[in-house]
Amino acid sequence: MSTIKKPKLKTSAMIASIAGEGQKTQAAPFGHALVELAAQRPEIVGMTADLAKYTDLHIFAKAYPERFYQMGMAEQLLMGAAAGFAHEGAMPFVTTYSVFATRRAYDFMHQAIAEDNLNVKIAGALPGLTTGYGPSHQAAEDLALMRAMPGMTVIDPCDALDIEQMVPAVAEHNGPVYMRLLRGQVPLVLDEYDYKFELGKAKLLRDGRDVLVISSGIMTMRSLEVAKALEADNVDVAVLHVPTIKPLDTSTILREAGRSGRLVVVAENHTTIGGLGEAIATELLSAGVTPQFRQIALPDAFLDAGALPTLHDRYGISTNVMADTIKTWIG
Repeated sequence: MSTIKKPKLKTSAMIASIAGEGQKTQAAPFGHALVELAAQRPEIVGMTADLAKYTDLHIFAKAYPERFYQMGMAEQLLMGAAAGFAHEGAMPFVTTYSVFATRRAYDFMHQAIAEDNLNVKIAGALPGLTTGYGPSHQAAEDLALMRAMPGMTVIDPCDALDIEQMVPAVAEHNGPVYMRLLRGQVPLVLDEYDYKFELGKAKLLRDGRDVLVISSGIMTMRSLEVAKALEADNVDVAVLHVPTIKPLDTSTILREAGRSGRLVVVAENHTTIGGLGEAIATELLSAGVTPQFRQIALPDAFLDAGALPTLHDRYGISTNVMADTIKTWIG
């Protein structure tokens, strides 16, 4: 009996793009959108902790070197300095990895930025399981931490279009924002769905009679892929994209989840604890809306290091595993 050998994955697969083979991508949407916005908003400054190149902020630094501040490997200092800039009327866009923002500098965001409702916009790269470099770099609990911070708006964009439109929207919002960041060659998928990002709004991307998947971030891309894959099995899947985790678009979620006869699945690139799934479950129970409810999310565990495709299969957030899981749930 012959067996098909899978190609051996190299070390680069630990930081591989989340874009599938042949998928449309857009280079550095955050950096380019910020440069465009800064042309009309002179109060914008860019700040980072030794990670400009790896958060696409180097594009802003090249365009506006006099408005760019490299703070070194000192995330707590980064947040404190950003608060100082905001007190003086600037609007800092701050970048680092999600783990360093939310775990290492949490108290500085809490006390120096959020308590004073300052206009600081924090972009965290490598959210959830988008790197294979183990728990030190995998921000599997960042949404739970940031949701718990009073006054903090929390955003989990899906693709390049989401990011491109998110940047001016968060600048219009008065107050602190934490946004997950996809960098480098970012997939472009929402342009096919007549989509426009609106802060605090969920968007129904496609309807379906059998399953409603409520998702955020890269899991919306995965959910759309799953919906197309399950068409071959005559399973009709709706996808509701929730880019704003806080404040939650409760009315849209309750309306869609309240339609009878559908399995409701929340899919998120985050631990099962304290993220989108628990937020939605709370809203459903509080409103007396009780559909059959399931969750696709990362486990409450320290995740393994390894190649991203392998890890996404292992933890159930790849397209194929998601599709098989949903088929099992609906019998």
